Amino acid sequence: MTILDEIAAYAQERVKTDKTRISPEQMMEEACALPGRGQMFYDAVAHPGLSFICEIKKASPSKGIIDPVFDWSQIASDYEAAGADAVSCLTEPRWFLGSDAIFAGVRARIASPMLRKDFVVDPYQIYQAKVLGANCVLLICALLSPEQLSEFLGICQTIGLAALVEAHNEAEIHSAAKAGARMIGVNNRNLKDFTVDFGNALRLRECIPENCLYVSESGVRTPEDAGTLKKIGADAVLIGEALMRAPDRRAMLEAMRRAST
Repeated sequence: MTILDEIAAYAQERVKTDKTRISPEQMMEEACALPGRGQMFYDAVAHPGLSFICEIKKASPSKGIIDPVFDWSQIASDYEAAGADAVSCLTEPRWFLGSDAIFAGVRARIASPMLRKDFVVDPYQIYQAKVLGANCVLLICALLSPEQLSEFLGICQTIGLAALVEAHNEAEIHSAAKAGARMIGVNNRNLKDFTVDFGNALRLRECIPENCLYVSESGVRTPEDAGTLKKIGADAVLIGEALMRAPDRRAMLEAMRRAST
């Protein structure tokens, strides 16, 4: 099994457990009773200039512990104060050491649009994300069949959630576009072995349909990287490790923003 296979299998286990606490019917009912918040996320990515989706994560499968202190409340405040357009927060608990409780805490702390970053393998998780206060969910092409992707995008549209559809190659981009994705993220990290190739975002830029927002994910380490992505026409970048490791997160984000203007 690849790392992604293991993460997906564990996600299925987590969903089964969650359904014993709150039934799928109740979760759906709660989600549908809340106002849709997805447009806020789309607007944050679509505004002129390069948008910055700043990620909160304690660990990753490839790097282990990224931030031993992990004061998520302060990190969220730093991101918002530095002008982050949106905030991504990991909720996967085993490999990324995230949690729904951390997401809910960040949601209560900031007003910025939020992406619930997890490995969606069941419609339940989409309704769950909305109940947690998410504006957007991540849908990973490598985890979903074309039929599932289309179904999950339909659920997002129905309940008013944005969806960032993640692709790693040309075939997955075509699959995302065919399923109706409005926002496609090109991951520079290969989810099969977690290696990073920053050039992936550059090579695949021309494959993104004109009617889709383009987000570059993973591998953005320097202000120069942000500037390069702006030049090739990226609408947004999702930045995690570089900001999490920066001695001054505000200064790093401000430098990246200056380099992309």
